[in-house]
Amino acid sequence: MTGPMTDEEASKDRFFKELGMIAERMIAAHGKDFAMGVLVLAARWIAEGKSFAEHRGASDDTSAP
Repeated sequence: MTGPMTDEEASKDRFFKELGMIAERMIAAHGKDFAMGVLVLAARWIAEGKSFAEHRGASDDTSAP
């Protein structure tokens, strides 16, 4: 890349780095399979337009996928 990043590029870069740190923490705590599953599930929710806020506490709900 040449020249300084735009504000949008810098923002995307920060999110990408943050996501990388979260993924590394998930891998360290629960392994690669868990981390990949969470990220795939998150992508699926985004594609389906689901709210992440609605899924808080879903681990307490045994009917949740």
